[in-house]
Amino acid sequence: MNYIRRAVILAAGKGKRLHPLTEKTAKPLIPVHGTRMIETIIHGLHANGIYEIYIVIGHLKKQFDFLINEYPGIRLIENPFYNSCNNISSLYAARDHLENSIVLDGDQIIYNNKILAPAFEKSGYHCVWTEAPTTEWLLTAQDGIVTHCSPTGGERGWQLYSISRWTAKDARKLKVHLEIEFIQKQNKQIYWDDVPMFCYADQYRLGIYPINAGDVIEIDTLQELISLDSDYKNYLKQNSLKD
Repeated sequence: MNYIRRAVILAAGKGKRLHPLTEKTAKPLIPVHGTRMIETIIHGLHANGIYEIYIVIGHLKKQFDFLINEYPGIRLIENPFYNSCNNISSLYAARDHLENSIVLDGDQIIYNNKILAPAFEKSGYHCVWTEAPTTEWLLTAQDGIVTHCSPTGGERGWQLYSISRWTAKDARKLKVHLEIEFIQKQNKQIYWDDVPMFCYADQYRLGIYPINAGDVIEIDTLQELISLDSDYKNYLKQNSLKD
């Protein structure tokens, strides 16, 4: 059995699909019903005894400074490439902290802290089973092991969520593979998940960690934000009038 010792939260992106809201507020710091999205992640990690937390920052980076004083164990890592590269640059920036880790996107809302429990058997992704068609990344698994990933979606499969766990052994491989892709090959416009899922799929044996759809919410658009917090309806109206 393996245990999560640390967490890496990726929070460097510009959140373009939530513009203009994210022009002045970093996306993970947008409050939903009064609580910032990234704080639901921190609370969930603390509830499971995980206090060593690395947050990769870039866009509006100074806005994250208060977290260091407010929460024990928070460490900020700057991603200087966030504006010109895809999120492979963020995990590359945190590559020294991946052993026995859980990696999460900072623009998620954790509703069920139990999904962040520290014990785990193998490296893998948290997923929700879906029968309906989806355009999100969809995994096929056999005996709990990922056998195929469709980045364009599909139906009847495991929809990938941005929460993954990494053993020390796999994390050491992932660090090397990130360095090869990002530095040697200058492959800077891919998702970091492409590295274990596609670039070096034969070198990982990734598992599925089933969760329910309501355990975590990923917010990509302003409409999705409004559906969760109706207070943003006025914001949308005001900006529509400006346009």
